[in-house]
Amino acid sequence: MDKKKTVFNYMAQVMIVFGFAMLVMNIFCLVFGNSAKGFSSMFELGNQGVPVKIAFQFLLVSALITGLRVIFFTDMLIKKMPIWLRTICMLVSVVTIIAAFIIAFHWFPVDMWQPWAMFFICFGISFLGSYLIMTLKEKIENRQMEEALRRLKEKEKKQNE
Repeated sequence: MDKKKTVFNYMAQVMIVFGFAMLVMNIFCLVFGNSAKGFSSMFELGNQGVPVKIAFQFLLVSALITGLRVIFFTDMLIKKMPIWLRTICMLVSVVTIIAAFIIAFHWFPVDMWQPWAMFFICFGISFLGSYLIMTLKEKIENRQMEEALRRLKEKEKKQNE
């Protein structure tokens, strides 16, 4: 009983990813902004927020990540790949895209290990949080489907009596 996906579903997913990224970035700006000012283009406004050019770069990253999600987690293009392999491919692709943006737009100095370590820690925490939320969502949806199926069977049983 899949609903047909439209461009509006895609845009909604892009906005969800973008919104989450901006929330995290603005929290980072409040906490680390003034100390990272001049160190990273992401924090050039200090604790005043995320620069507009960075926000648009994050919007593009969000669109690319959402596109990868469509590629790896729908059967549109990949039909026989196991979910664990899809997840690994998606993670590698996302890290590659973000690393390319880090390098291309000088989000932080690429020759220092500390920013890379922070990036991987933040990415890992975000991935774990997303995974837990999606797992919880799936369990809730499965329970709802089981309950609906149970009610349907009871209704059919009553009609047949």
